[in-house]
Amino acid sequence: MSEAGRNPDWWRGCAIYQVYPRSFQDTTGDGGGDLNGVLQRVGHIASLGVDAIWLSPFFKSPMADMGYDVSDYRAVDPMFGSLDDFDALLAEAHRHGLKVVIDQVLSHTSDKHPWFVESRADRTNAKSDWYVWTDAKPDGTAPNNWLSVFGGSSWEWDSVRRQYYMHNFLAAQPDLNFHNPQVQDALLDTVRFWLDRGADGFRLDTVNYYFNDRWLRNNPPLAEAMAGTIAETNPYLYQSHLFDKSQAENLGFLKRFRALLDEYEGRASVGEVGDETRSLQTVAAYTSGGERLNMCYTFDLLGQQFSAAHVRGCVEASEKGVADGWVCWAFSNHDVVRHVSRWTRPGEDSDALAKFAITLLACLRGSICLYQGEELGLTEAEIAFEDLRDPYGIRFWPGFKGRDGCRTPMVWEAEKPNAGFSTGKPWLPVPDEHRRRAADVQWGDPISVLSRYRSVLALRKRHAALVRGSIAFIDGQDDVLAFFREANSEKLLCVFNFSQEERRWTLPPGVLVFDEFELPERNARLDGPAIKLQPLGCFLGRVL
Repeated sequence: MSEAGRNPDWWRGCAIYQVYPRSFQDTTGDGGGDLNGVLQRVGHIASLGVDAIWLSPFFKSPMADMGYDVSDYRAVDPMFGSLDDFDALLAEAHRHGLKVVIDQVLSHTSDKHPWFVESRADRTNAKSDWYVWTDAKPDGTAPNNWLSVFGGSSWEWDSVRRQYYMHNFLAAQPDLNFHNPQVQDALLDTVRFWLDRGADGFRLDTVNYYFNDRWLRNNPPLAEAMAGTIAETNPYLYQSHLFDKSQAENLGFLKRFRALLDEYEGRASVGEVGDETRSLQTVAAYTSGGERLNMCYTFDLLGQQFSAAHVRGCVEASEKGVADGWVCWAFSNHDVVRHVSRWTRPGEDSDALAKFAITLLACLRGSICLYQGEELGLTEAEIAFEDLRDPYGIRFWPGFKGRDGCRTPMVWEAEKPNAGFSTGKPWLPVPDEHRRRAADVQWGDPISVLSRYRSVLALRKRHAALVRGSIAFIDGQDDVLAFFREANSEKLLCVFNFSQEERRWTLPPGVLVFDEFELPERNARLDGPAIKLQPLGCFLGRVL
C-alpha cells in the first residue's frame, strides 16, 4: 500500500513549504527561477522536516500577474520548463517523502486564454457565457459598484461584444462564470489532468471568489466608511463584499471538487479565503462535514497584529467557529510583508522574533504553511519603484509598495553572484542585507534561524499532541500566551512571552511539569512553581 493509502489524512497537522518558483532557483541564467531549480533544492526543503511543497503557479501565462493569469491550465510556461520537468520534480519530491501541492487558479483566467478569446468574439458563440458578461446601464456606466482588488471598477468594457466583463483583479484576468455547469466541468477536467499526473493536492487561490451574485446587486459600504473612520489605501476595503464573493452556490462546486479528489488516493486541498468580514463562517462552511475542502487558511495571522491576545482570539474563534473543519495557519506568504518585518519592534532582534514565531506556529492546532526564505529569517526587501514588477504595487505606489518585497530571490550561497540564485540578472534585485542570511552561512550554525526551524519542526513531528491534539488556553498575564496541547496520554504545556521584558508566569494549581523540552538558545526555564521567560521566551514541556 502507498504512503497516502497508509495515511490518507497526511494533511491534518502537516507542515507545508511554499515555493514561489520564479524566485527560488534559476538553472538557465535567464534571471528567473524554474522547476529544475526547485528540483535541485528539494534536499533543502526536506531537511527542514516539512511534509509537503506548495508550488505557486507555473502554468502557461502572459505573466500579467506573475502566473496568476493562466492561459493554459495543462501546460508549463516555458520560463519554468516543461511537463517533463514537472514530472521529474514530482518524482524527486516523492523520493524525499514530500507531497506536492499545486496552486490552482480557478476563479479567473488570462484574457489570452482560448476560452476568453472565443467568449469575447460575439454574444452567440459556444462559450459566450463562460465569463461574467453584462450590458451597460443606459448611461453607459458599469452595472454596479463592485471594485477590483487591484484598483478601479471590477468591470471592463469590451468594444467587440459591447458589454462589460467582470474581473476581481486585473482587467487581464476575466472572471469565469461558475453559474454555467459547463465551466465547472471544464475546470474540473483541468484538475483531473494534474491528479492523473500524480499531484498530491491543490491550494485553491481565492476560493471564495468563484461565484458572484446572479442579480449583480450593489455592495453596501462598511459602517466605518459611512462614519468616515476608515483610512485605507485601497478603496476595495471600503465595501462590505456581500455580493461579489462568498456566495452560497460555491458550496455545491466545492462538493464536486472534493468528490473528484476522493476518486484518487490520499489527495488533499487547502483553500485561500479572503473575506474581510465573514472569514470564519466561510472557512467553517468550506471545511465542515468532510465533503468539501480538507482545510482553509485566512489572513487572520497575516496582518500587522501580533500579540498574545490577538493570537489567542484568532485560534479560539476558529476552534469555536470551525468545530468540525480544519484550519491551516501561516505567518507569511507571497502576498504580504514578511512577518519578521511586520512584527519586529524597534530595538528588537529580528532573528529572535523569527525563532519565536516558528516555535509558536509549530505549537498551534492546525496545519501550518511556511513561506520560502522565512527559515532564513529574511526581512522584507526595499524595492525601488523602477524595479517593481507587481502590478498591484505599481497601481497604488507610494501608499502601498506592493508584494515584490517578499518575492525577492532566495539566497543560497553568500559569496556567489546573486547569492547563488542565478548567473544572470535576477528578475528582482537580491538585497545585500539578505546575503549574510544565506543558507550556506546558517547551515551548520546551531543557533541560526535555520537550525531553529529544523529543531522545532522535528519536535512537532515527534509529538502527536502538537500535530493533531486538542488545544486549551490558560488565563494569565496579558503579554504571555499559554495553552495545553493534548492527545492520547500526552499533555504538553506551551508558554510564550510576547513582551520585551522578562516575565515570571505562575503554573496553574495542580499542574506539574516533569519533562522540559530544551530548545537551542534556551530562553525559558522552570523556577519553582513558575516559569521564568526572557523576552520572546518560549517554554515547552510535558505535564501531568
